[in-house]
Amino acid sequence: MLSKNIKKFRKKLRLSQEQLAQKAGITYSTLIKIESGANKNPTIATMRKISKTLEVSLDKLLEEV
Repeated sequence: MLSKNIKKFRKKLRLSQEQLAQKAGITYSTLIKIESGANKNPTIATMRKISKTLEVSLDKLLEEV
Protein backbone atom coordinates (compact mmCIF):
# COMPACT_ATOMS: atom_id res chain seq x y z
CA MET A 1 0.00 0.00 0.00
CA LEU A 2 2.85 2.37 0.77
CA SER A 3 4.09 2.49 -2.81
CA LYS A 4 0.58 3.05 -4.20
CA ASN A 5 -0.20 5.76 -1.68
CA ILE A 6 3.00 7.69 -2.36
CA LYS A 7 2.30 7.56 -6.07
CA LYS A 8 -1.32 8.65 -5.55
CA PHE A 9 -0.42 11.66 -3.39
CA ARG A 10 2.51 12.58 -5.64
CA LYS A 11 0.27 12.64 -8.70
CA LYS A 12 -2.36 14.63 -6.81
CA LEU A 13 0.27 17.36 -6.30
CA ARG A 14 1.37 16.96 -9.94
CA LEU A 15 4.94 16.14 -8.97
CA SER A 16 7.26 13.93 -10.97
CA GLN A 17 9.28 11.33 -9.12
CA GLU A 18 12.37 13.47 -9.64
CA GLN A 19 10.64 16.56 -8.25
CA LEU A 20 9.39 14.72 -5.17
CA ALA A 21 12.80 13.23 -4.47
CA GLN A 22 14.47 16.61 -4.81
CA LYS A 23 11.92 18.44 -2.62
CA ALA A 24 12.03 15.68 0.02
CA GLY A 25 15.82 15.64 0.08
CA ILE A 26 16.15 11.99 -0.85
CA THR A 27 17.80 10.37 -3.82
CA TYR A 28 15.80 9.66 -6.95
CA SER A 29 16.82 6.00 -6.81
CA THR A 30 15.52 5.69 -3.25
CA LEU A 31 12.14 7.05 -4.29
CA ILE A 32 12.01 4.75 -7.31
CA LYS A 33 12.71 1.73 -5.11
CA ILE A 34 10.01 2.73 -2.61
CA GLU A 35 7.38 3.50 -5.27
CA SER A 36 8.09 0.30 -7.17
CA GLY A 37 7.85 -1.78 -4.00
CA ALA A 38 11.48 -2.93 -4.24
CA ASN A 39 12.17 -1.24 -0.90
CA LYS A 40 9.37 -2.35 1.39
CA ASN A 41 10.96 -1.01 4.58
CA PRO A 42 12.25 2.53 4.08
CA THR A 43 13.60 4.32 7.13
CA ILE A 44 11.25 6.38 9.25
CA ALA A 45 13.38 9.45 8.47
CA THR A 46 12.84 8.91 4.74
CA MET A 47 9.13 8.38 5.25
CA ARG A 48 8.86 11.59 7.28
CA LYS A 49 10.56 13.55 4.50
CA ILE A 50 8.20 12.11 1.90
CA SER A 51 5.06 12.64 3.98
CA LYS A 52 6.04 16.23 4.80
CA THR A 53 6.68 16.98 1.13
CA LEU A 54 3.39 15.37 0.11
CA GLU A 55 1.62 17.28 2.91
CA VAL A 56 0.07 14.13 4.38
CA SER A 57 0.55 12.28 7.65
CA LEU A 58 2.59 9.10 7.92
CA ASP A 59 -0.66 7.34 8.83
CA LYS A 60 -2.16 8.36 5.48
CA LEU A 61 0.84 7.00 3.60
CA LEU A 62 0.58 3.67 5.39
CA GLU A 63 -3.21 3.46 5.25
CA GLU A 64 -4.81 0.58 3.40
CA VAL A 65 -7.54 1.57 1.00
